[in-house]
Amino acid sequence: MRLGVFLQAPAVQPAPKAADLGLSFVNIARESGLNAKTIYGGEHKNKYLLETTGCGVAFYDYDNDGWLDIFLVNGTRLEGFPKGQEPTSHLFKNNRDGTFTDVTQKAGVGHSGWGQGVCIGDYDNDGFEDLFVSYFGKNVLYHNNGDGTFTDVTEKAGVGGNGKRWNTGCAFVDYDRDGHLDLFVANYIDLDLATAPVPESGPCLYKSMMVACGPPGLNGGKNLLFHNNGDGTFTDVSESSGILQANGTYGLGVLTADFDNDGWPDIYVANDSTASALYQNKKNGKFVDIALEAGCALSPDGKPQAGMGVSAADYDMDGNLDIVKSNFAGDTPSLYRNLGNASFEDTTFTAGLGAHTQYLGWGCGFFDMDNDGWPDILICNGHVYPEVEQLKTEAGYPQRKLLYRNLRNGRFEDVSMQAGPGISTPTASRGCAFGDFDNDGDIDMVVNPVNDYPQLLRCDSRTGNNWIKVRTIGTKSNRSGIGARIRCVAQAPGENKPHSQIDEVRSGGSYFSQNDLRVHFGIGKAAKIDLLEIRWPSGQVDTVKDVRPNQLIFVNEGEGVVRTMQLTDGQRRKI
Repeated sequence: MRLGVFLQAPAVQPAPKAADLGLSFVNIARESGLNAKTIYGGEHKNKYLLETTGCGVAFYDYDNDGWLDIFLVNGTRLEGFPKGQEPTSHLFKNNRDGTFTDVTQKAGVGHSGWGQGVCIGDYDNDGFEDLFVSYFGKNVLYHNNGDGTFTDVTEKAGVGGNGKRWNTGCAFVDYDRDGHLDLFVANYIDLDLATAPVPESGPCLYKSMMVACGPPGLNGGKNLLFHNNGDGTFTDVSESSGILQANGTYGLGVLTADFDNDGWPDIYVANDSTASALYQNKKNGKFVDIALEAGCALSPDGKPQAGMGVSAADYDMDGNLDIVKSNFAGDTPSLYRNLGNASFEDTTFTAGLGAHTQYLGWGCGFFDMDNDGWPDILICNGHVYPEVEQLKTEAGYPQRKLLYRNLRNGRFEDVSMQAGPGISTPTASRGCAFGDFDNDGDIDMVVNPVNDYPQLLRCDSRTGNNWIKVRTIGTKSNRSGIGARIRCVAQAPGENKPHSQIDEVRSGGSYFSQNDLRVHFGIGKAAKIDLLEIRWPSGQVDTVKDVRPNQLIFVNEGEGVVRTMQLTDGQRRKI
């Protein structure tokens, strides 16, 4: 584990008092029409670990109308369902008035089974984002036909797997920067239900209570990397690329980002019960797992953790992308500060994220909740074992979320109980995605729980802070612009220097989920964006100056801004 001196970022302006965040989160899922219950395993008792992981969710503008739709992965139960009554994944179209319509059948995406992760990306560069869903069993790749329908192209593309794998987190990533999106799929356990241990066979115990066995003691799965051949097919390059050589196993959450600032995307995997993996891109089609020497594999005292979800942002504004990871109960989340040169230090405790050990984290993310230009942190929680309902010593099976506000000095403040019922109400959360579904300029969340209805957490903000959204359209690079790094520079009144932020367009992330592909920056009270710099995967650098805030801009690689959408707080009045 690398050690480093914790350097505080200079305070730019005093943060408002916690008593008034200037915002609240409200769950409007039921009234918005998100009426599909997620079914996942037994409700009060689980026989196998498979019943515990739950599934992801995507904020996904599948029809290119500028409004985020929602794709919810679904699961099943061991006993199965009568034919025609199986739970399926659901696609909900945004009606642009705060409500959604279920278009699953029309779209042709109603697949059933043990669904896990979801990620999006335009793998064939035709201008419409395609959809990949991982499963325990065979994965599914849907080609977006551009007319509101999808075609299952899994077999043709060659990304289904052998049907025996437990595929988990996923992400499209152009690892060789050839303009075609490749696909990374983490794997959890080599599981055969016919021979898998049951709670009584160990016995497998959690605080003297029999629970599902694993993952320790079970064979770990091997992560997969598929290279896009540019003709609608993929080739499994997991072995030749070095992906199979990672130290850890039991892969769950997947995060892609350029962690060493060399212009090439790296891949971080949150592993359960073993060291996490950081695949450093060697720029020649190969990866090497450097997580241990980089200092982002273990806990501060050098122990493996049960990692679930993972997210990246530059929380201290030093130009390096940092990592937050959610972990098991009895542990804290992990915050890894990127020191540059692929070196991290664990700042969980010094940054203020070490106070809670009673919660079990899943979906998580950096996001700027109040548009002040500094990324905050949300962690969704819920226990893994429904049997803990019998215990008084635990935080419960459904658990509240944790919301940490960035204090702009390297530290965070727990504001969970000041942020509204959407944060404080206990839920058995799993996947979580971030995006502005009502186009009013603040970031909302959608949460996929187990054996419950989804949550749509609308952010009702009164801060009056400004913002900008950027939608990247690649030409030489992949059409989605995935992997593009964006720098946003703006100076608010009273600040003594411009405020510079970075983020990247990424597929996948959180826990098994997909965030809005539009990159969002809060800029506080700044009246304009002085500079937007986009470094594309191709190496092309585009700059845009003096941009008006509070709008969505579409940037074509090599061309600049080609379209704008005015998104104002007035949208909220209709909702």
